[in-house]
Amino acid sequence: MEDIVNKVANSGLVNFDISDLVPKGKRLGIDIKDFLWEGMILKEKDFREKIKNIDEEIYKDAYVYIYCSEDVIIPLWAYFLITSKITDAAKKIVFGNREDLEVLLMHNAIQTYDFSELRDKRVLVKGCSDEFIPNNAYVELVEQLKPLVKSLMFGEACSNVPIFKN
Repeated sequence: MEDIVNKVANSGLVNFDISDLVPKGKRLGIDIKDFLWEGMILKEKDFREKIKNIDEEIYKDAYVYIYCSEDVIIPLWAYFLITSKITDAAKKIVFGNREDLEVLLMHNAIQTYDFSELRDKRVLVKGCSDEFIPNNAYVELVEQLKPLVKSLMFGEACSNVPIFKN
């Protein structure tokens, strides 16, 4: 009887799951429309009062994105006021939508991750994830890995796409 050999395990291939870099924590959006008079007009006095009444605890340790779902002109100082109110509670605040937040979070995670353990290795970047991974994260990952790794592949061990070999 022949022994069953796991060729993938013996290949020296290092699996890298980019979803491990996704920062954990709640994501919350603040729609500036909710602070406008009739959802359309920024009245400074009313706006400041609504900002003053924000419960910062809601945003404790959250990743926050500030956006406006209505097509209205918002002065820049309005973003300053909201950010100033919650900055001590939130982990990170960005202007834009949820995807913009995820792009920035993944950018920061990739730029600060120590990839040295992958030096001169054959790396397979996992292709499927339960987490939302912005496409830009894969682009930045290749930028970081190309000078380090021996080879890079994408997908699963049984079915991968070779990207490059050094």
